[in-house]
Amino acid sequence: MNARTVKAFFLTGCFWMLVAFQLAAQPRSITILHTNDIHANFIPHEAYWIRETPKPMVGGFNELSFALDSIRKINSSTLYLDAGDVMTGNPITEYEYKGALGGALFEMMNMVNCDVWCLGNHDFDLGQKNLLQLTSIAKFPTVSANVVNDRGEYPLNNKPYVIIEKNGLKIGIIGVMSQGLYGLVNQTMLVGIKVLSPVETTQKFIDELLPKTDLIVALSHEGVDDDSVLAMKVHGLNVIVGGHSHTRLKKPKFVNGVIIVQTGSYCENLGVLDLTVENKKVTQYNGQLIQLWYNGTRPKTALSSFIDSVQHGIEKDYSQVIGTLKSDWVRDDNNESGIGDFLADAQREAAHADVGFMNNAGIRKNVSAGPITKRDVFEVLPFRNILTTFQLTGAEMKTIVMNYTEKHLKIQTSGIRCEWKQTPDGKTEIVKLEINGKPFDESATYTGAASDYFVGEARHYLGIEIAKPVYLQKTVFEAIEKKVQDEKNIDSKVENRFKEDK
Repeated sequence: MNARTVKAFFLTGCFWMLVAFQLAAQPRSITILHTNDIHANFIPHEAYWIRETPKPMVGGFNELSFALDSIRKINSSTLYLDAGDVMTGNPITEYEYKGALGGALFEMMNMVNCDVWCLGNHDFDLGQKNLLQLTSIAKFPTVSANVVNDRGEYPLNNKPYVIIEKNGLKIGIIGVMSQGLYGLVNQTMLVGIKVLSPVETTQKFIDELLPKTDLIVALSHEGVDDDSVLAMKVHGLNVIVGGHSHTRLKKPKFVNGVIIVQTGSYCENLGVLDLTVENKKVTQYNGQLIQLWYNGTRPKTALSSFIDSVQHGIEKDYSQVIGTLKSDWVRDDNNESGIGDFLADAQREAAHADVGFMNNAGIRKNVSAGPITKRDVFEVLPFRNILTTFQLTGAEMKTIVMNYTEKHLKIQTSGIRCEWKQTPDGKTEIVKLEINGKPFDESATYTGAASDYFVGEARHYLGIEIAKPVYLQKTVFEAIEKKVQDEKNIDSKVENRFKEDK
């Protein structure tokens, strides 16, 4: 090869390198479609926020599928991401499919062509073995960079990240879990699981992905506030697709150069985030939510037929009326409620205990007056919690009562009747205290009842640790269902079990 030929090859190589560089530097677009906290809402439900009656129906996988397909038909540069908590909220999670309880939900996720999802705390509710099988059913990758076992391995078919190429863009997607996982899930379901620092772990993998990708996305299940903290503390991140806090961001947040999106919950909205990327930076973005209103005229599809077959089995088992509510069951996150009194009573009675407890956040649905079905009860308490008993000394009982009056514990109680007043110096004085209908005896030992989850979080809910709990052969759901069936006509009212004398 003579010098002229070598020069020609060199110039040709430089030309094509320049062309490749210019092509890589050109603006390219990508649309991220996203959901979070579906909570097993695979069929439409009433839009509870609408005042008119009857209320319109919203959500479900069929509507989600039509929305996704409509966008994909006009835009081939799309990614569909889900930010966790696919599970818990509907009896579908009690039915086995391909070896996993709730497995049909992940078959539906396959059918709507999910690209990537991250683990949510409620996806652990039925245990690690079940979650491992769910991730095996999924034909799309599971990312969760900071969830490892005690050997530092990824134990649930989860990967720290994936790289997906769309429209000439290499997109790195890192999974992030809330470090509060142990306070959100029954601890018996988390044996051997560690949750590493979200900030440190995310930064570690951002650094690994920066030279390999054009865009870096954190697919996060830690809530919008923690997502904002993450955005402030890392560098090199472009987008956070979030979940966990059920925040309905109509427009994206922009924190420290990071775009943060979240759709709310219950498959009511599809998030759409349009991005223009140039030289590894987002130069333009626009985000919106599409409300997934139910349309009964949709043509039949393989997905809708699958949904119908699953729903038919559930309706057969759960549609039976088991009682009647004379007044609405309405939750109150901060105060005593009629529904809360009923739930705490049911656990105390089923366990033959002196006192019963129910955490406010565990009551997941209001129920209108009228017929109440097994499904209504399940949706009020969609967790497979075990009824648990434990012993409380008189001193511990007094501590719980004082914590309730002074710290406004967010719990419902049964078997406790307390009258109290505030002294001029701001302290609490117990005027009258009865336990299970008898005057309080500080030398006595009392039996308590609550869910196994509640017992594991007793320090948070009661201000004490519970030793040697006894797990009964009965779920909390079964205890509530039996009480509804036994009473038949239920008129739950707020009883002011803790009453302040003024």
